[in-house]
Parts: sequence; structure tokens; C-alpha cells
Amino acid sequence: MDLAPEELQFLTIPDILRESTSIPKQSPKTFYFITLTLIFPLSFAILAHSLFTHPLLNQLQGPSTDPAQLHHKWTVLLLFQFCYLIFLFAFSLLSTAAVVFTVASLYTSKPVSFSSTLSAIPKVFKRLFITFLWVSLLMVCYNFVFVAFLILLILAIDTQNPLLLLFSGVVLFLLFLVVHVYITVVWHLASVVSVLEPVYGFAAMKKSYELLKGKIGMAFLLVFGYLSICGVIGGVFGTVVVHGGEDYGVFVRIVVGGFLVGVLVIVNLVGLLLQSVFYYVCKSYHHQGIDKSALHDHLGGYLGEYVPLKSSIQMENLDV
Repeated sequence: MDLAPEELQFLTIPDILRESTSIPKQSPKTFYFITLTLIFPLSFAILAHSLFTHPLLNQLQGPSTDPAQLHHKWTVLLLFQFCYLIFLFAFSLLSTAAVVFTVASLYTSKPVSFSSTLSAIPKVFKRLFITFLWVSLLMVCYNFVFVAFLILLILAIDTQNPLLLLFSGVVLFLLFLVVHVYITVVWHLASVVSVLEPVYGFAAMKKSYELLKGKIGMAFLLVFGYLSICGVIGGVFGTVVVHGGEDYGVFVRIVVGGFLVGVLVIVNLVGLLLQSVFYYVCKSYHHQGIDKSALHDHLGGYLGEYVPLKSSIQMENLDV
């Protein structure tokens, strides 16, 4: 990034988007390999998994009198879903680690290459995974509370009044959506914190919460926009590629499917770059100086080059 730290706090959403999309130009070869080896498999899996689950679901919904055959189909479906989720979470964390580390290296003028990024990923991945576990626990608790409120709503409201029930359901769903997006915002920023500061897990979530103060509206719009674009891509892919066998030819489905995978790759890459740049925007907004030499050494720690320093980042952690 070419902007001075004090200038970052004044960036608008278009500015952040423009700054984010310019970063790969500083090390195109590194980002090319990151995209090809990490972000592309992730994006392809997100869309293509429905191509495999859709036929299995159709078989389960069809008539079947053999319990053993039905049990086998359910086993295959659950095993496939389990493997898909493991693949999804692993490549999501790997992509995040690679992009955040590379952007930070460029920010500190540290020599960067795809091999150095790969060397740093194992230690970065561990920190991100611990943060992810904390966020997952929060998500599980939140979804449990939402389901409990939904059940109470159904029991408390007279089912003979469908309009009131519908209105209450819509309000509850909107609240669920807002909180879900907010937790996602905290998670994304906490992921960057886990890489760039000596904190992770719950401490990273707390740091993320503090950094978001004053910038939550901008963060909400960025994440909601990202999720909306992904939702539209997934919807079009499902309509044309997965369920469009009777309305569209094979060639059209292949072309549309390949195009949508390519678009999702770009969206995911830009999304990861955005969350990296947004971290620096939040730090600048709160007048928390980023010691580039200390950050340089902190990043070197992932490569076995770390020399302990009393950096501003470390002192901030002691003051929390």
C-alpha cells in the first residue's frame, strides 16, 4: 500500500476497494499462485459440491423399499458433506493466511514470494484455527438461542393469526441476519488480527470488537455486500447449472458454470484483500500506530527469523 498510515482512516468504501485491487500488482506472481492453488479450489468446491449432493438428495426423496440401500445413501451423503466441510474450512483458513501474510509483507517492504508464504502458513494456520474455533462456538451458541426464540415465538403467538406470525418471523429473521453478519465481520477482522498481532482466539475477537468501533457501518456494508454477491452467484449456479438440465444444454451449463467459478474466485480474492486493508483502516482510525519494523520482525517469526522487540503492537496487547 502506497498510502501513509494517517491517510488510511479517511478511506471510503470505493477507496478501500481500489486500494485492495491494486495490491496484487505489487507481486503478481505470488498472488497468481495463491489464487491458483488455494482460492480457486475453494471457490470451485463452494459451487460444485451441489452438483454431487443434488443427485443424492433426489435418490433419497425417491421411492425406496430397501432399508440397507437407504442407509447406504444416507451414509454416502453425510460422508460427502463432512469431507466437503473439512475441505471448505481448511482452504478458507489457508487462503486467509496466505493473503493476509502476503499483504502485510508488502506493507512492510518485506521480500515476498509464494515459497515464503507457504513456509509461514503452518504457524499462521494454527492461530487462525484457534480463532475459528472460538467464532464457531459463538455461532453455535447464537444459533441455539435463535432456534429457542423461534420455538417460543411459535408457541406464544396464536397460530390462528397468520399475519402476526409472519410479521414476527420476518422481524426475528432480520435480527438473526444482522447479528450473523456482525459475527462474520468480527471473525474476518479477528482473522487478520490473529496473523498480524501476538493474539489469537478469544483475545483476537476482543481486539476485533475494539477495532470495529466507529467503523462498524462500513464493515457491515462490506461483508453484507460480499455475502450478497456470493449468494447471487450461488443462486444463478444452482438455477442454470445444477437444476437447469431440462432448460439449458450441456455446453451452456459448462460455460456458465466455468464463468461463475471464475467470478467467485475474483470475489473471494478481493474479499480477502479487503479485510486485510480494512484492518489497517481501523488501526489508523483509532490512532494506533503500526511499527513497520516490529511488524516485519513479527512476520519473520513465522519463518523462524523472529527477534523479540518491544513493538507498539506488543505494548498495545499489554495495555488491553
